[in-house]
Amino acid sequence: MTGRSRVLRPGLLTTVQDLGRIGHQREGVPVCGAMDPVALRVANLAVGNDPGAAGLEVTLLGPTLELEDERVLAVAGADLGARIDGQPVIPGRPVRARAGARLDFTGPRLRSRAYLAFAGGIAVEPVLGSRSTYLRGRFGGLEGRALVAGDALPLGEPAPLAQRIAARIQPGGSAGWTIDPGELADYSSGRIRVLRGAHFPRLTARSRAALLEASYRVTTESDRMGYRLAGPVLELERPLELVSEAVAFGTVQLPPGGMPIVLMADRQTTGGYPRLLEVAAVDLPVLAQAVPGTELRFREISLEQAQDLYIARERLLSRLALAIDLNHR
Repeated sequence: MTGRSRVLRPGLLTTVQDLGRIGHQREGVPVCGAMDPVALRVANLAVGNDPGAAGLEVTLLGPTLELEDERVLAVAGADLGARIDGQPVIPGRPVRARAGARLDFTGPRLRSRAYLAFAGGIAVEPVLGSRSTYLRGRFGGLEGRALVAGDALPLGEPAPLAQRIAARIQPGGSAGWTIDPGELADYSSGRIRVLRGAHFPRLTARSRAALLEASYRVTTESDRMGYRLAGPVLELERPLELVSEAVAFGTVQLPPGGMPIVLMADRQTTGGYPRLLEVAAVDLPVLAQAVPGTELRFREISLEQAQDLYIARERLLSRLALAIDLNHR
């Protein structure tokens, strides 16, 4: 059963995203994908999709959508006041929406990005193996852009597990269980765990201390490519002449002005600014949900600690997927 969802209002910035375009950075193509990949995976788990299925990333002010067919859907990540026909949608809980139902969002209540998954996923054509939208490159997703009024989102065929989940929910109702993304990421914490980057030792002693002890604020000059931070000015012991090197989601760079930038999902593939820190993968969702004005503090951990935290999260996600599958056989 394929179907469509019509866009009546597009919201502030709503894009089709999956877990990213893997394997093309050597060709200069960014990974992109969901800013909060854990929230997208949770939404997909809730409706019985593959964790990497394409959904909608909704930023602050959400869209108004109309479903052409009956469909199980789920919202995860930020609480942006999602409703179906005026009834609140509990984040992390699958809902069996009727044909003709309208989904809208009343406004941000907690955090900044929500993820909307439909059973069967959003079936736009993949580009280089991914359905994620790359806004600057103008490809992927729906014509490489954010949604606009009048768009029709194609929805895929629900998988067998998605059909079994739907069979347990009354039409127009919701499931009796919920996945809490807060169990998978510490969204309430303003502390971001980091590893020292290649050029951290080239900072002055005062700047090294400030970076790991002071707080930095996310500025309005922030988007899917990077967050510009405001706080104590950082200085190098002496100027550096660098050849551009690979960067990653979570690399903290130091441009000439002395204020750090954290690279995000749509970051470039290489960079020539000093690389001061690398954000631990488990805290990328926390960073992704920060709104302008959020105060951040970096806390250094070891590589071994970062690996252990990542493995623990992946094991928990695997257990959640197994539990959902076993409970719908």
